[in-house]
Amino acid sequence: MLLTKRSFLAAGLAAISTRSMAQAWPTKPIRMIVPLAPGATADIIARIYADELGKALGQTVVVDNKTGAGGTIASAEAARAAPDGYTMLLISQGTMVFNIGLYPKPGYDPVKNFDPVAVAGSVSNVLIVHPDNPAKTVADLIAQAKAKPGELTYSSGGTGTSHHLSAVLFERDAGVKLQHVPYRTTPAGIMGVANGEVTMAFYNTPTVVGQIKGGKLKALAVTSAQRSELLPDVPTMVEQGMKDYVFSTWMGFAMPKGTPAPVIDKLNAEIIRIGRLPAVLEKTKGQGIDMMPPESPAAVDKLIRDELALWLPIIKASGATAE
Repeated sequence: MLLTKRSFLAAGLAAISTRSMAQAWPTKPIRMIVPLAPGATADIIARIYADELGKALGQTVVVDNKTGAGGTIASAEAARAAPDGYTMLLISQGTMVFNIGLYPKPGYDPVKNFDPVAVAGSVSNVLIVHPDNPAKTVADLIAQAKAKPGELTYSSGGTGTSHHLSAVLFERDAGVKLQHVPYRTTPAGIMGVANGEVTMAFYNTPTVVGQIKGGKLKALAVTSAQRSELLPDVPTMVEQGMKDYVFSTWMGFAMPKGTPAPVIDKLNAEIIRIGRLPAVLEKTKGQGIDMMPPESPAAVDKLIRDELALWLPIIKASGATAE
């Protein structure tokens, strides 16, 4: 009986301690690790939310850009951080899903090492070809690929990027075989299409919209479920007969595993509130970022698990790897 009373007492004290910590939190600046360079779409999302969270929480949220190895370095560092509510990680489909299939040892487990907080925005890709390519529709491009199996080429900003995996999904759904030409950087890969070095590519819509409107690239379709406000005249892949083809790179936030639940819940509520602010909606719309419906931490956890179940077999079948 004494042990039972002590156990109840210990549990009660722990609960009180957790609630007290959450009520006092935050008492110092919060570090937000971003696995991409300044200026990238995910970095733009991070800075918008960091600024608004700082106002709401009364403490500065410091964005810390840590690049390298496809985001595995930054994500692994966040996984090792103390679960005290003072380290956040900008997560994405790339770091939480794609990297797990591409890297033999990414250094972290997206399910075991993190407590998801909330989703934020997503960005579509757009299928582009050189302006001189006679293809006017996705069907035209598929016909070209089937006429020359394995000869049509596509560029990417590197193995395992959304540009690469968009094309892998296209190959699967269209029943075609293409040749991957990974470039060292995204701008170089885009220029590969504009210069006629490769046949086609999928790149983030905001990244290439200027060149499309300037006539240096031709857009055949966007990969999102709905048309992009940046390219309202460009149909979706679904509209062009690829009924199951929807690809938008999502982003959100997570904390190291074991972060107190009240802290997670408070951040989730704030991130949802911030995502509805007119000023934030205006900023994200201008960057071609689609805001995602509000989700609970449990729903974000399910999203990650579902995406892993979908993409790991696709990545394995493609043979794509990253070092």
